[in-house]
Amino acid sequence: MQATRLTLICHAATPLQKQGRFADDESVAMDWKGAALSLADRYPKKNRLLCAPEARARQTAGLYGSESVIEDALRDGDLGRWKGQHLSHLDSNELQGWLTDSASAPHGGESVDQVCTRVAQWMKTLETQPGHIVAITHPFVIRAAMLHVMQFPLSMFYRIDVEPLSATELRFNTVWRLRLETHA
Repeated sequence: MQATRLTLICHAATPLQKQGRFADDESVAMDWKGAALSLADRYPKKNRLLCAPEARARQTAGLYGSESVIEDALRDGDLGRWKGQHLSHLDSNELQGWLTDSASAPHGGESVDQVCTRVAQWMKTLETQPGHIVAITHPFVIRAAMLHVMQFPLSMFYRIDVEPLSATELRFNTVWRLRLETHA
């Protein structure tokens, strides 16, 4: 049986990220021409290209192909009333509670627990779908996938840094595995 290969790519940087704000449904801020030239042939066109529904993910998916399919399970964590807010404008106790309690959602959106459950359920459906899937998504989703694959406790969620346009390779062949690759 052929393995499932899942390449999770983080969307390109956005203006809000550069300002230290929580994401909203904003566009990306990048040199499109340079990025398209450097990324266009990174993955073969025969793969399945999925993306999260937000503008930043859809725009980034355009760098990897013109036929992406929106997958709701790849959507960013819902930050409720914190969307677009600068970190310094948040109640420090609420923020600290959210960062230390994975079940907490003081913003009125999703908790880290809920994001991790959603992503784990989606990954379970991929276990019977062999072939290569390239998925353009968000740092929260990639962190949740890493926790699921590595069976890390939820307390490790914020210890994983996910850079814009970074790729995380996961494989399923009876068990999920993290695959570190070189692009030399």
